[in-house]
Amino acid sequence: MPGDKSVSHRALMLSALAVGPAVVSNLLESEDVHRTAAALRALGVPIARNDDGTWRIDGVGVGGLAEPDDVLDLGNSGTSTRLLLGILAGHVLTVFMTGDASLRKRPMARVVDPLTRMGAQFVARSRARLPLAVTGATSPMPLSYRLPVPSAQVKSAILLAGLSAPGRTTVIEPEVTRDHTERMLRLLGATVTVEAEEDGARAITVEGQPELSARDLDVPGDPSSAAFPAVAAAILPGSHLVMRRVGANASRLGLFTTLREMGADIRISGEREVSGEPVMDIEVHGGRLQGIEVPPERAPLTIDEYPILAVAAATASGTTVMRGLAELRVKESDRLAAIETGLAACGVTVSSGPDWLEVTGCGGRAPGGGLIAANLDHRIAMAFLVLGMAADAAVTVDDAASIATSFPDFVATMNAVGGRLGLTESVP
Repeated sequence: MPGDKSVSHRALMLSALAVGPAVVSNLLESEDVHRTAAALRALGVPIARNDDGTWRIDGVGVGGLAEPDDVLDLGNSGTSTRLLLGILAGHVLTVFMTGDASLRKRPMARVVDPLTRMGAQFVARSRARLPLAVTGATSPMPLSYRLPVPSAQVKSAILLAGLSAPGRTTVIEPEVTRDHTERMLRLLGATVTVEAEEDGARAITVEGQPELSARDLDVPGDPSSAAFPAVAAAILPGSHLVMRRVGANASRLGLFTTLREMGADIRISGEREVSGEPVMDIEVHGGRLQGIEVPPERAPLTIDEYPILAVAAATASGTTVMRGLAELRVKESDRLAAIETGLAACGVTVSSGPDWLEVTGCGGRAPGGGLIAANLDHRIAMAFLVLGMAADAAVTVDDAASIATSFPDFVATMNAVGGRLGLTESVP
């Protein structure tokens, strides 16, 4: 599987904030990750791709970034934008940021508000949407902040800003979110602690102004990318697929837990650790799935996988109900609306609300035949191409270019294991 996108972003950013050179192996070479690399270069960090496919980053240390000469264009990458805002909030410089049409629609207020409390200044459109300007705090202030909505990106932005502040910066999360930032900070020498609150929440604290020590990193395979071939195999009887060295971080495994509850034959083996992250091998045998109720507390562990989970639900017997999905309304697209519209176009009974989705499965192959508007959303595009593999009539995605943001070799990978994905001569 391609390198994990979340870990790849952080490998570049935290290596840039460390002291000394680092070599990163299996970095995901997607458009989103290239945007992060380009932004860091513009901020004065030497980054180069080696002939053997590894990447070298010469870290400049916490507080060592330089003011760029031009606007930083983050393309479609919300992770690049939110995490960089956290880093820049602690640097005494002014940076202008923008992105593509999809990213410019996405609200950044949930990151901007706590970073403003830490001393950074922002000029932006309503709801702190891009384009925006950030001026880092002259004297960053530590912060204790309770997340109103579970979000690994918001948590990470605050912790990264806390690196530049004296004392302790704490983020309290009511539900567990992915912890790649905390793991990599510890690996590079930062002091990060996690304590349980009385109400069951977790308080994550970083000690400010550390000297991070550069070290070589090896990026595990991306479980969010693995979700697509895994579901394809699970919903096609007779399939047998093995994916090796996939990230096994507990905060990323909600989809696989849910698929097993739906009756999928998924076997895990070879569990081990790579650069501070657990990895595993995943074996999937195709069969029939059963609709279930997915609990809302699983949403933070599954947030990027709901489009492909909805595809699994479309082929299952019975009804699948997914709750706690408000975050999907502000992803690369309104993913709940995109899922509902796409499934309906393919003959699947579906309904949604502000934070829930209900799919009545077809008990096997879906009718298909729909034309799907991807709306610059890579996960919507890939999910409905997988649905086409388990539909009576072909499913067409109007624009698959966005897939390059996370899984550039998606079509070739799927076709290599038996898929039939390809360009159409025309789109009606």
